[in-house]
Amino acid sequence: MPQIDLNSDVGESFGSWTMGDDAAVFQHVTSANVACGFHAGDPSTIAQTARDAVAAGVRIGAHVGYRDLAGFGRRFLDCSATELADDVLYQLGALQALARAAGAEVKYVKPHGALYNAIVHHEVHARAVVDAVHAFDPTIPLLLLPGAVAQRTAEARGLTALSEAFADRAYNPDGTLVSRREPGSVLHDPAAITANMVRLATEGIIVATDGSELPVQADSICVHGDTPGAVAMAAAVRSGLEAAGVTVRSFA
Repeated sequence: MPQIDLNSDVGESFGSWTMGDDAAVFQHVTSANVACGFHAGDPSTIAQTARDAVAAGVRIGAHVGYRDLAGFGRRFLDCSATELADDVLYQLGALQALARAAGAEVKYVKPHGALYNAIVHHEVHARAVVDAVHAFDPTIPLLLLPGAVAQRTAEARGLTALSEAFADRAYNPDGTLVSRREPGSVLHDPAAITANMVRLATEGIIVATDGSELPVQADSICVHGDTPGAVAMAAAVRSGLEAAGVTVRSFA
């Protein structure tokens, strides 16, 4: 029977500013991409997120990004490879310390926002991310968009590169995500999203904005924790997958 992971971006509150309902999302997902303080998250938020993930039996991954709190990590930063590698390694170390205090370990790495999209094609930044992960722990996987330059770079370094699909994002015909600056880039209908993800898990197909069918083999499905209705969406997707005979289980 098919099997797939269900992940969500979490730990993105900052100080008195709250984003998402992470504890509720944890009742439905199997992996947590925890913000590491550079695009979102503060130490206390990250620590509490780690504790909540452990209590729910959810695996912890590092959601590393550009050093861009003001832009929520959604702006490309033209930094050097050395600076970016150091920034990523710094984030990994911070999350690992807080995860261990909660009784867990960082089990995988998923880049966030602009960094995630940049390393689909940006070879220098892809190599910097891979270098940082390899220096931190060469046994943990990277979760990436299928076909990304970072996937090939990671595999060339001996890292495990896993593929991800997005439940609540629209796809371009070339397999990339529709820019958040474009209308219709974020999806909101739980029923339609669930049908799409069941088809992905059982047939390996995602429908692009022009109606074309994209072959996508994904190890994990992401529901963004900051998307309105994220908890209901995650619940619907998991229920739909299990009803279709798909085992929902963390890859980590």
